[in-house]
Amino acid sequence: MPKFTVDDLESIKAKYADRLAFRDKTYLLICGGTGCHATGSLKVKEALLAELAAKSLQDKVEVVETGCNGFCAVGPLMVVHPGDIFYQKIALEDIPAIVQDHLIDGKPVQKLLYKDPAGKQRIASLPEIPFFAHQMPRALRNKGLINPESIDDYIARDGYLGAARALNELTPEQIVKEMRDSGMRGRGGAGFPTGVKWDFARKTPGKVKYVLCNADEGDPGAFMDRSILEADPHSVLEGMIVAAKAINAHKGYIYARTEYPLAIKRLQIAIEHAKARGLLGEDILGSGFDFDVEIYQGAGAFVCGEETALMRSIEGKRGMPRPRPPFPAQKGLWEKPTVLNNVETLCNVPQIMLNGGAWYAAVGTETSKGTKVFAISGDVNNIGLVEVPMGTSLRQLIFDIGGGIPKKRKFKAVQLGGPSGGCIPAHLLDTPVDYEEIAKVGAIMGSGGVIVMDENTCMVDMARFFMEFIQEESCGKCTPCREGTRRLLQLLEKICEGRGESGDIDNMEELSKVIRETALCGLGQTGPNPVLSTLRYFREEFEAHIYEKRCPAKRCVALLRFEVDPDACTKCGMCFKACPVEAIAWQKKEVARIDKEKCIKCLTCYDKCKFSAIL
Repeated sequence: MPKFTVDDLESIKAKYADRLAFRDKTYLLICGGTGCHATGSLKVKEALLAELAAKSLQDKVEVVETGCNGFCAVGPLMVVHPGDIFYQKIALEDIPAIVQDHLIDGKPVQKLLYKDPAGKQRIASLPEIPFFAHQMPRALRNKGLINPESIDDYIARDGYLGAARALNELTPEQIVKEMRDSGMRGRGGAGFPTGVKWDFARKTPGKVKYVLCNADEGDPGAFMDRSILEADPHSVLEGMIVAAKAINAHKGYIYARTEYPLAIKRLQIAIEHAKARGLLGEDILGSGFDFDVEIYQGAGAFVCGEETALMRSIEGKRGMPRPRPPFPAQKGLWEKPTVLNNVETLCNVPQIMLNGGAWYAAVGTETSKGTKVFAISGDVNNIGLVEVPMGTSLRQLIFDIGGGIPKKRKFKAVQLGGPSGGCIPAHLLDTPVDYEEIAKVGAIMGSGGVIVMDENTCMVDMARFFMEFIQEESCGKCTPCREGTRRLLQLLEKICEGRGESGDIDNMEELSKVIRETALCGLGQTGPNPVLSTLRYFREEFEAHIYEKRCPAKRCVALLRFEVDPDACTKCGMCFKACPVEAIAWQKKEVARIDKEKCIKCLTCYDKCKFSAIL
């Protein structure tokens, strides 16, 4: 079989130029990420294909299932090219109108166009929609544009040209210099400079070295890595090839969560296609360099996101962290020099090789270069995956891109950095997103999970929720994390149940500091962050729970009376209509009454009452 060369890459680019520019026919790009699959995009695709065949349009219109488009809140979604026409929340009954009105008559279907959260304006063109307009896609540059199961689609958008430059034109030292010049810091949470890490491994002697990709994304509300792997798996493979050349490694592993079946499927297809083209394996692109990759599926332990625990897991051992030093760049997988980066870090590497480190460093802040991918979820209108320059404020992220808080409620806090992160309050919304500034306000960048909370969120209960997660996921190896997080959780549970006592706050603060200073790994060291940050900014809520036996947000069931305040009740009957067990008695122009014997304390009435009339 003839060797695949750089000329072959350029030939494929030229062959697909019209397709990628959407010049040769009409393209219907349907989001095929996990989120849109869950809302019915596969059935929409099948119906479109059937309708196109019925209208004899199959040769003029091509349906392409892409990876995650990013705008998860409005799926199933589709973009029509040429024209960049964006359709949202497509139902099967909408298919005939799309084909007849838009594709045949040339009139976009108005009811399917994007509508702003206020419902006042419809926008047809994708680039004009605020969710997309404020982003800068680099790591996500191919999202919603290519078929993730087609290597030719990837190559057509400069795929593997960065690896070609690294393999055929640069020495390992020059590759590392480009990475250092880029200023890129690892996107997995710690923010360690990528080029420095690679240089350590490059300089460590050893005939056998490894490159690992950490796709063990375990933070609640995080789906960055999953979406990238579903939409653009070849970018990660290409990044690993470059890293391998930099440190002289010839074997790589991608550690992916078993809970990500679609990502793993597409990643496996990408590996097979890359091997078939000679882009993995022996003598890649005629460079004389050999490198191969395989997938290792993790069983879902959160602690295996920690680099040393991940490596023990690949070795077939129980995933538990070990003390450092020695660092993985010196002794990692099977005690060999190892570089580990997460998905987002690696998918940025090909573009740095292609465009240069200075190009990447031109965006961002002085200490945090480039862009960052965030998964926005919680009490926000535009749930989805976004990418913005470092230095973008939290306000821009949540309100300009995220579309603000639904149901006209007030913003209360945002949890940044996953369960080990911190809650940032409203008066700090103008904080720029970079590693140092986020740390100053008591949170961490983390891998990029952003959970937005509105005024109905109880911050004590939120701290309890995250501490429950951390305690459950603790590997148990070190006493501070195993026992300390358990005791923190017990104190938080006691406070939420109305049994809080004077001194509990002091005990939590003291215990948190001990855990931070003595735990073995990053999970334990950052584990108390949710407690410390909520105490820092929402101390009055803890005090209300402890001293007044009151939950200001009306979320902690043990502290609620389930009674209607006759002075505040507007006699609207909304609570009566919403109660699932008919525990509320109401008649027009009368105050509602709650039958406590029937009441199941589901909090539905609290959610429906807009006047805080239920005590």
